[in-house]
Amino acid sequence: MVWDLWVALIVLFLGVIYGYKRPGKENRAAIIKKAVLIGVVLGVILGLLIGVLAPGVSVIGMTIGATIAMVIIAIILALFFVVGTVIGDFLERK
Repeated sequence: MVWDLWVALIVLFLGVIYGYKRPGKENRAAIIKKAVLIGVVLGVILGLLIGVLAPGVSVIGMTIGATIAMVIIAIILALFFVVGTVIGDFLERK
């Protein structure tokens, strides 16, 4: 559980760096859309992998569950990244 906080803080810090280094405002909606797409792709791959490697597990159920979980995780991390870009843009203006 503690590593979740560290991952979120690292993503926030990377967002600050990204927002500070790139001139102008970032397209935050595009960042969220990319995160959802990455979450769907990783979820399908992870679900299929678990379904194939774990005997007796429903491949369809694992694929759907893993996809939903990965999309949620990707959106949460993307939101931390977007908040970091807002902070970076603020620091860039100052």
